[in-house]
Amino acid sequence: MTALVNYEAEVAVLGAVLVDGTLIKDLELEVKHFYHKNHQLIYRSMQKASEQQEFIDIPVVTTHLGKAIHEVGEVSYLLKMAESVATTVNFKHHERLIKDAYRIRKGREAALKYTSNPSEEGLDALIKNLQHFREEGANRQEKTTYDYLIELTEEMYASDGPTGFMSTYQELDDMTGGWQKGDLIIVAARPSVGKTAFALNLAASHCKNGDAATIISLEMGSKQLLQRMTSAEARVNGQKWRTSSFSEKDYQQASLAVGEISNWDLTIFDKKRTISEIRYAIRGQIHQNPDAKHIIIVDYLQMIIPAKQYDREDISIGEMTREIKLLAIEMEVPILLLSQLSRGVEARHNKRPLMSDLRGSGNIEQDADLIMFLYREDYYQKETDKADVMEVILQKHRNGPVGTVELGFFKEYGQFVGRG
Repeated sequence: MTALVNYEAEVAVLGAVLVDGTLIKDLELEVKHFYHKNHQLIYRSMQKASEQQEFIDIPVVTTHLGKAIHEVGEVSYLLKMAESVATTVNFKHHERLIKDAYRIRKGREAALKYTSNPSEEGLDALIKNLQHFREEGANRQEKTTYDYLIELTEEMYASDGPTGFMSTYQELDDMTGGWQKGDLIIVAARPSVGKTAFALNLAASHCKNGDAATIISLEMGSKQLLQRMTSAEARVNGQKWRTSSFSEKDYQQASLAVGEISNWDLTIFDKKRTISEIRYAIRGQIHQNPDAKHIIIVDYLQMIIPAKQYDREDISIGEMTREIKLLAIEMEVPILLLSQLSRGVEARHNKRPLMSDLRGSGNIEQDADLIMFLYREDYYQKETDKADVMEVILQKHRNGPVGTVELGFFKEYGQFVGRG
């Protein structure tokens, strides 16, 4: 039975917005939907801040509340609400609970008014009011099965190629169909194999198509990543950044590369550590440029600080991959999540990664739409006829084939090239 008032849901929604201010753009609530007077005042202040394009946090909300801060329970009440939020994943569910309670309250008011003075006209008015409250408080309805079938048919006839975002590596694109909106894509390898270099090449390819790439780096700073991208684009040996032994040709090619990169729709965050901060950054990028074709790269999973501590690492990792997958679906963007592999790989004769080598593999496998392992034979064997070859092993593909694609990898530049 739905309660007339849902205090916990109101606190959960307001606390979520205080934690991640971009969430207010996804809410369909009005001030009247809140039952408690102090919550109405807080939400109205949040709306004002949003209308003025301000960054919503506790100090901003406090400023907009003004003297009313005393009515809502002082700043300590806002802090308490924010601290009560372990995750914002369920904030849309809490929004629905608030609307459910609102509809029940309004329906009860209308029914009591009718029972105090029943009549035929009153009954008609009651039915009309109940229908109005039902529609007014409801969330936007999900599409029907028929709507989706029509949409699929239209897309099928309108499509003239793959539906995803191309990587520019033809053989890889043929297998994946491109990076699909809403997909969680895992790119995993042992340290120093080339995960970050691969991700930077994918971001560069996406930007060259005129699209938007966001990189959230938990391991390297923005300057270091841009150095690596410049080396790959200019074909300048990455070691030269340390020795400053550039040739005249290096200077010319690097200058051209820097000029090109400066025109890309590329954003790098290197100070986001928690899952909440990462989620906030991604939401902000999508809301700032909603019409762009975004890809998101997070480097890397095991360095993310979870919302809460668990006794087992696999549970912690599972919580984070689930949140990132839900965010990919909600924001309708592909998210490439880099991951380390366990040392178990080193104990085998065949060093090619297996699904069991993923740290927290069961949870990652469940949430991921695509899992790719990177493997280089010359990482383990100095004398090999496969020098400068990177195997991209598609181990799981929820909606397509699996297999191995070979790419050329010039380590000195951090550059990947197709071998077709």
